Amino acid sequence: MNAEKIKKAVGLLLEGIGEDPDRPGLRKTPERVAKMCEQIFSGLAAPAEELLTPIEGESHDEMVLLRDIPFYSVCEHHLLPFIGKAHIAYIPDGRIVGLSDLAKALEHFANRPQVQERLTAQLADLIMERVRPKGTMVIIEAEHLCMSMRGIKKPGAKTITSAVRGIFRTRATTRQEMLSLVGKRSER
Repeated sequence: MNAEKIKKAVGLLLEGIGEDPDRPGLRKTPERVAKMCEQIFSGLAAPAEELLTPIEGESHDEMVLLRDIPFYSVCEHHLLPFIGKAHIAYIPDGRIVGLSDLAKALEHFANRPQVQERLTAQLADLIMERVRPKGTMVIIEAEHLCMSMRGIKKPGAKTITSAVRGIFRTRATTRQEMLSLVGKRSER
């Protein structure tokens, strides 16, 4: 990441919208934005090869579902956030991964300029490649601020994407089981 280029670009943006980058409230904004970019675009630098390492000596062949994983990403078309939750299921073919590894993989792909459709597919493809399960299904639902704040201005509208691989694609009952489990909400 080139912090100096980011600072310069933010200064030009502030000037471009008619602001004074030297006024007290904005003086440190370019530096703050550069630091923010390091964090929210960290997925550009992290190596995907280290994600989803199977746990040695463990074996399982029933569905594993991690539901309601909060995430945020930045729409690559308008550089505005989209925020939501993901549901990740897979049916191991003997090999399992740590549950936090699934959330880390989501975060890795979300922390870059992104589109929701690609994010969903990248996560499913990585699970198939690294874990080699019988199948996986990823559902992501998110609100896109590029649609809520500008353009059509429809706050609260959700976009839902899914990626279906392996047994989830070929067996309707397996797919329906996952959808049923995602739809259930815990009683509070």
